[in-house]
Amino acid sequence: MLDQVISRTNEYIENMPKKERKKYGQFFTSKETARFMAELYLIDGNKQTVSVLDAGAGSGILSCAFLERVSEIESVQAIELTCYENDKKILGLLRENLEYCKSHMTKELSYRILTENYITSQYLEFNQLLGADPEPDKYDYVIGNPPYMKIAKDAPESKAMPEVCYGAPNLYFLFASMGLFNLKDDGEMVYIIPRSWTSGAYFKHFRQYFLTSGKLKHIHLFGSRNKVFDKEDVLQETIVVKVQKTTEVPDTVTITSSQSNGDFANLKSLTVPYNLVVSGEDYYVYLVTDETEVDVLDKLHKFDSTLPDIGVRMKTGLTVDFRNWDILRDEEEEGAVPLFYAQHIKQGKVQFPIKKEHEYVVTDQKSLTQDNHNYLFVKRFTAKEEPRRLQCGVYLSKNFSQYSRISTQNKINFIDGTFTEMSECLVYGLYVLFNSTLYDVYYRILNGSTQVNSTEINSMPVPDLQSIQDMGRKLMKSKDMSESNCNMILEGYCG
Repeated sequence: MLDQVISRTNEYIENMPKKERKKYGQFFTSKETARFMAELYLIDGNKQTVSVLDAGAGSGILSCAFLERVSEIESVQAIELTCYENDKKILGLLRENLEYCKSHMTKELSYRILTENYITSQYLEFNQLLGADPEPDKYDYVIGNPPYMKIAKDAPESKAMPEVCYGAPNLYFLFASMGLFNLKDDGEMVYIIPRSWTSGAYFKHFRQYFLTSGKLKHIHLFGSRNKVFDKEDVLQETIVVKVQKTTEVPDTVTITSSQSNGDFANLKSLTVPYNLVVSGEDYYVYLVTDETEVDVLDKLHKFDSTLPDIGVRMKTGLTVDFRNWDILRDEEEEGAVPLFYAQHIKQGKVQFPIKKEHEYVVTDQKSLTQDNHNYLFVKRFTAKEEPRRLQCGVYLSKNFSQYSRISTQNKINFIDGTFTEMSECLVYGLYVLFNSTLYDVYYRILNGSTQVNSTEINSMPVPDLQSIQDMGRKLMKSKDMSESNCNMILEGYCG
């Protein structure tokens, strides 16, 4: 059945301009991924009738994959399928595909297609504004490839789910939240969604709801970003999650990985303690892929502090150069102060000047300059193929004593003291952490993007202040800024 549904969907894709599909955030699931997702369910062998919801059903690929799977369960005699889809252009194809499945199944299939807005049509029930009556529809299973589309913070869908929204949300996590709401207790949902929700402040409210009302049972990672959706140019890093609606915390979670959507026969599989994968008050999700990464989490989660706890904090560079052309200068002049870029970070130190354009600024805006203190500069952006995500350099104010103020371009981050003085030994100690292999691997586990996010850095576990200062003294004494030396120094504090 699925082969036929995929064939018809491919015809639709070829005849429908991408800009039209983009209006609805449509990206169609590949055959291999759809079958893999359907196989993840633990189907109750005692049930004769099962109910399933496919919200944002599209052409019915995931519905069909689920129907194929349930057809193999001897005890199940009937399937009740509900599909939400409000794109009028694809509704005809969805009906044709579901009718085709119905006519080729050995089980009894009843289905309904709801064309109202999946989110706004249930906002009263989700926000408990109707009380217990009427009871909202609940399902044994939920499957989904939700639309990927950012919406305004005052959009109807945003207003319908204030509990999970922060700023301008993306439809995908509203669909995931509502999908979990639509599950019966102990029911299972399998969704294919971006991994961006697993960390950061932007998705905090969603994670709190999603991982309190439900628990992760299985996570699947794709090695290649551009091979997840057939015939689609999608570079968003995507994962498959299986979530059970329960408040009981499981002992473990299974994490699998494959190189592409067609390589599920060669899965790498890892069983990891649940509290290692879902950790902290912010419910960050750590996507480990092997025992080495598990060991990294084990080592660093033994530290009790964060940067703010020890009196320092990472911040983002102050000056957006392309928005402030009038203050930029290529050469030093009276009143000018240095503007530091990522290019000034070289071999663990900050070198200036390097004869690049716009190395100085002349401005009276205090918001664009900062005191000439000691800092640790950290590149905010790196290329995907670069060997390290965390790249940093020691900045010492004494090397630029002719300036009372400096500026930082906003493509770098800097660590500054809040109530702790940034002594030289502290800056060098922080360098040991950020130039180590352990912390680089840790950040890659935490964040799949190439951007170093200050919110996430400020939440990472670090040793206590005295230990970091001790590390700095050892580094200053050795004068060896290499990654291997930082690893050796840090290892002595990991216990």
